[in-house]
Amino acid sequence: MVSIKHNKTILSLAVAIGLSFSSGAVADGREMDALYDRIEALEAQVQALLRNQQPVLVDTVVIEATANKIAETKATEVLVQHKAAVAEDEHKHNYTFGGYIKLDTIFSDYSGGSVPSGTAGRDFYIPGLVPVGNGSGEIYLDIHAKESRINFSSEHLLDSGATMRTYFELDFLVGPGGNERVSNSYSPRLRHAFFTYNKWTFGQTWTTFFNVEAQPDNLDFVGPAESIVFGRQPMIRYTSGPWQFAIENPETTITPYGGGGRIVTDDNLMPDVVLRYNLKSDWGSFVVAGTLRQLAYENQAAGIDDSIMGYGLSLSGKVKVGDKNDFRWMATVGSGMGRYFGLNLVNSSVLDANGKLEAIDSYGMFGSYRHFWNNQWRSNFTLGYSSVDNNTALTGFGVTSKASSAHINLIYSPVPKMDFGLELMIADREIESGLNGDLTRFQFSAKYGF
Repeated sequence: MVSIKHNKTILSLAVAIGLSFSSGAVADGREMDALYDRIEALEAQVQALLRNQQPVLVDTVVIEATANKIAETKATEVLVQHKAAVAEDEHKHNYTFGGYIKLDTIFSDYSGGSVPSGTAGRDFYIPGLVPVGNGSGEIYLDIHAKESRINFSSEHLLDSGATMRTYFELDFLVGPGGNERVSNSYSPRLRHAFFTYNKWTFGQTWTTFFNVEAQPDNLDFVGPAESIVFGRQPMIRYTSGPWQFAIENPETTITPYGGGGRIVTDDNLMPDVVLRYNLKSDWGSFVVAGTLRQLAYENQAAGIDDSIMGYGLSLSGKVKVGDKNDFRWMATVGSGMGRYFGLNLVNSSVLDANGKLEAIDSYGMFGSYRHFWNNQWRSNFTLGYSSVDNNTALTGFGVTSKASSAHINLIYSPVPKMDFGLELMIADREIESGLNGDLTRFQFSAKYGF
């Protein structure tokens, strides 16, 4: 009877696999129960005949062979079903994990004054935070790994035939919390959190007004920040071929009448609207994007309740130069662009003496050439410039009138996804009074992507 017990063991294994992975687990279990009953009945008959010392009328060899065949066939069927289910699941769902570790060592020389420790402008170039004046200037050394990031993504093939994708990413720049005294523990901040379904995107990601592909390959987090369109925010975006249309989270930044601290409002009733066209070819890519936005401010205590419209237009692209080199560029102009341009180098509008808003005009451009010396060494040469048309009768003379920067670097990649680089940046900011401030920065970065 050992063979019969062996058959039952095979059947038990098949049932266990079936119950765990097969959609027909219940039906398979019933079939196994019936087969158990048949085998036990036959075993009982054989035992009874042996006790009565009567000739064995049942061919146990045949029974054993039949049971073996049934058990092995059923086990094979269940395993095949399991493998098919696993393959189907892998085909429909895919999960990935990535990010990078980056260490930045930054030596900064400010000609116009001091910049407090912990200020974001010490971690990367923010043109509006470059101090101006005739002071003695300050020199700083900062070492941090705040730009390091982690992301999760997934792709799902739905039963309807549609594809859904998700993306979630964090880093540690700019966010509150943390210091350099003991642990250098910094709070994570949300960069991206969105999903796509068919032609729709829902969630937070790069503003549709920003062409990410045109951003230079600089060691600094942003690069020519004074002249770039840059930002991430919540949105609903629709994509159809080369066209993209989005409604995005609004926010207005205002200069008080006569100058002073920035006013940030949340009084908009209309979302920012962005329309974009993408052109790709063998020679590279070209993007034209425009935004139309409401600028609004309500302050009942001051008797202010006003709104106007602002706009922005940006042209950008990447042109291939030879087999590996490329030239990246962007030119932007608008009235009331505010936070979209130059990391909010200039506010979107200014208040007049009657509490009415007036949009502020600005424009800027940058160009960046990337050259590969060989498969492991490359350099980037970047120039950026921006200018602001302030109504000084309203803004005063303490606001930015223009800013510029120049960047040059050398990057070594000994293995794929690993970079070691040195970069020199020289930046300048000037305010309407004529005072200016320079920033000279040397940066070493070590980065590994995974």
